[in-house]
Amino acid sequence: MSVVETRGLAKRYGRTIALQDCDLTLPEGQLAALVGPNGAGKSTLLNLVVGLSRPSSGEVVVLDGIPAGSLAALDGIAYVAQDMPLYRNLSAADMIHLTRNLNGTFDDAYAQRRLDDLGIEPRRRSGRLSGGQRAQLALTLALARHPRLLVLDEPTASLDPLARHDFMATVMAAMAEDGVSVVLSSHVLSELERVADYLVLISHGRVRIDGVVEDLLGTHRLLTGPTGGERDPGWHAVQETAAGAQTTLLARTVAPVPTAQGWESRPVTLEELTMAYLREEKPSTPWTLVEVAS
Repeated sequence: MSVVETRGLAKRYGRTIALQDCDLTLPEGQLAALVGPNGAGKSTLLNLVVGLSRPSSGEVVVLDGIPAGSLAALDGIAYVAQDMPLYRNLSAADMIHLTRNLNGTFDDAYAQRRLDDLGIEPRRRSGRLSGGQRAQLALTLALARHPRLLVLDEPTASLDPLARHDFMATVMAAMAEDGVSVVLSSHVLSELERVADYLVLISHGRVRIDGVVEDLLGTHRLLTGPTGGERDPGWHAVQETAAGAQTTLLARTVAPVPTAQGWESRPVTLEELTMAYLREEKPSTPWTLVEVAS
């Protein structure tokens, strides 16, 4: 089952193309990480998924075939934006009351219990909470709806490392306990290394790569060898750096071990893989992992 599926999805704002030719299938029960530079089209894609915007062309469905933006889709999706949309003059208790009245399903006991566990005073105004507490309150309001899909648009961007860790710990607990699927947009690659099951990389409004993280890492290697030396024809160099007689490649490979003489290899990290594709000077045809060579 998929929680997000797009086909030929595109979004334009006047003459500006924010997203184009987007074909994705995000699996249920996983944390899908959405990465890319500012202006790449990440927030545009998330707005289309949660129904805050409509496609210029193509289609997007959620929760195994429900049209995005429909009432059925809205009932099953919770969204936390980067700016933590809380009314600053309302207390935490007021925000719970308001959210409960605006939604058909809301677990009041869960929300109250989380406030107690977090040490957030219910009568304290949202605007007087710390950044970490505001993030946790926004997340509490989202999770109290018990969504099937939780969409997070850079929710930890302004948080300190401890607050980011606590926020993501709550997200992972919700996945384990309630089975919620997550789509997370983030610039913190070290954080994604720990939590991401699936990776989607967007650049210049297009999906560059997507696939299960384990499989993507398994089909890429960091290779070091002689400049100008023989290369295996099964390598596709994503990023190449030459320093005198030695060249380093981050390459997509059809075999786990290079066969060309004089070359050494090691596995890549998620951060190395992501940075290589973001720095790709002449982006290749968007690539989706179909099969991992053994």
